Amino acid sequence: MNYFNQIRADIIAQLTQLVAEGKLPQALDFSAVCAEPPRDASHGDVATNAAMVLCKQAGAKPRDIAMLLSEKLETIDYIEKVDIAGPGFVNLRLKASFWEAQLKDILLSGTSYGSSDLGNGKKINIEYVSANPTGPMHIGHSRGAIFGDALASLMQKAGFDVTREYYVNDAGSQIDVLARSLHMRYREAHGENIGEIPAGLYPGEYVKDAAKKLVACDGDKWLGKEEDEFLLPLRVFAVGAMLEMIKEDLAAIGIKFDVFFSENEMIKRGDVKKAIDELSQQGLLYEGVLEPPKGKLPDDWEPRPQTLFKASEFGDDVDRALKKSDGTYTYFASDIAYHEDKYKRGYKHMIDVWGADHGGYVKRMKAAIKAFSNDEAELDVKLCQMVNLLDNGAPVKMSKRAGKFVTLRDMIDAVGKDVMRFIMLTRKNDAQLDFDLTKVLEQSKDNPVFYVQYAHARCHSVLRKGEEILNKKLSANELAEADFALLSDESEMAIIKFMSQWPRVIEGAAENSEPHRIAYYLGDLAAMFHGLWNKGRDDVQLRFLDESNLELTKARLALVIAIAGVVASGLEVFGVEPVKEM
Repeated sequence: MNYFNQIRADIIAQLTQLVAEGKLPQALDFSAVCAEPPRDASHGDVATNAAMVLCKQAGAKPRDIAMLLSEKLETIDYIEKVDIAGPGFVNLRLKASFWEAQLKDILLSGTSYGSSDLGNGKKINIEYVSANPTGPMHIGHSRGAIFGDALASLMQKAGFDVTREYYVNDAGSQIDVLARSLHMRYREAHGENIGEIPAGLYPGEYVKDAAKKLVACDGDKWLGKEEDEFLLPLRVFAVGAMLEMIKEDLAAIGIKFDVFFSENEMIKRGDVKKAIDELSQQGLLYEGVLEPPKGKLPDDWEPRPQTLFKASEFGDDVDRALKKSDGTYTYFASDIAYHEDKYKRGYKHMIDVWGADHGGYVKRMKAAIKAFSNDEAELDVKLCQMVNLLDNGAPVKMSKRAGKFVTLRDMIDAVGKDVMRFIMLTRKNDAQLDFDLTKVLEQSKDNPVFYVQYAHARCHSVLRKGEEILNKKLSANELAEADFALLSDESEMAIIKFMSQWPRVIEGAAENSEPHRIAYYLGDLAAMFHGLWNKGRDDVQLRFLDESNLELTKARLALVIAIAGVVASGLEVFGVEPVKEM
């Protein structure tokens, strides 16, 4: 439980009592009252702005309100001391017994500690990866994939009902290119000399693998066939083969989707036409000619009459084309139908994870959702910057179309799933990230994934040695009965207080869709633990294990296992295994 929420509720209860006693006026709005860590830890454990935000409503000086509130707060059993700072901030110091209870809760909760009911079961659809099914996953896809997956886990831990979705772009011209590429490799697999792969086709080795599967499935059925005969069935086969490969790549990095949504099937059902017809019935379409955009012309711009959506009425910069002059739909039309389908499935809150190069597409998509949902649904787009792939400081180049690129599997083979996932989450999604294949494997405090994993492994090493001293296996239930009052050193109390903030970190990260906050928190927690370990090496009184004082040993083992539980809880959100030995 986020104890700041509990304390805020108690503060508001005391303010309500002051109103009932006539010491504060009626109908005060307490929504802006907060309880949070003070900027300076020396000021106490919790600070509230209550007096500052209520003074104008109450028509009183903030310090006068602070005095009234302080008298009330001093009566709460878990509060040790109340101080008024500056013009009226109220700082609270909590009793040791409060922190001992927090430690017990952390210990008994295990990796479920930090779970929240913040989301209250609200349905959220998170769409991520959605790479075109034209080849294997590569490093360019990995950041959005890992970010989206961690965000989904984070939102689940915060109490949201999350659906993980992959939008399969299997209707575009790139699928025709893939089918033609497959047919060439199919002919090659039958012994035909096909020469150089023509420009514009996919030359990668993965197409050869798909061709071998096609031969095994259909034999020589497609030899000598014209394109109008083989194109459609080979489109279907090629997409199936690519999706199978993509799913294997995703599984290798620990990602599994709840829904794979086919664009092609959506179009075949007539959903795009229905969605556009609905906008037309709302009077949101018209025939017009768009002004040429400044700079490079986009693919969907034509200097001739088109069917346009009144996107500018819903927050976009300009109106947008839904039909080209030849009557075919634009990509935007399909995207509208897809998001409307999500809305009709009950998702009023959608999160899309896109590459940074799609930034110019955000406003139009938000405008469309606002239009077809009558402003009932919302779209939150998270843009992921590219990853700069390095090897010992030197750039690693890749080109998907040339068939020379670093695949996701290459990365996993080089550094492992856990290292890859953790490092990808050490920066905010819209910030550049350098991924150095050499440095991410270094076993040093400068390598965040090693530093955190090592803390968890060290904790379990301490437990194993402690069990040897006590000559028995120790459960969390037994350790929870230890005398936590023996943990009297300020560094021990500091780490208990820091662990107690974990639920607040989860809620803050979920509210802001920022999984990287967890990486920062875990790094800080690991640093505190390693610091405590080092203090014990220098001062025998602070060692975790003391054969001459078994009760103190049990209390410190409880602290160590609580630390391991919080680390494991964070790594679980990241999809990273909390190792017990290194």
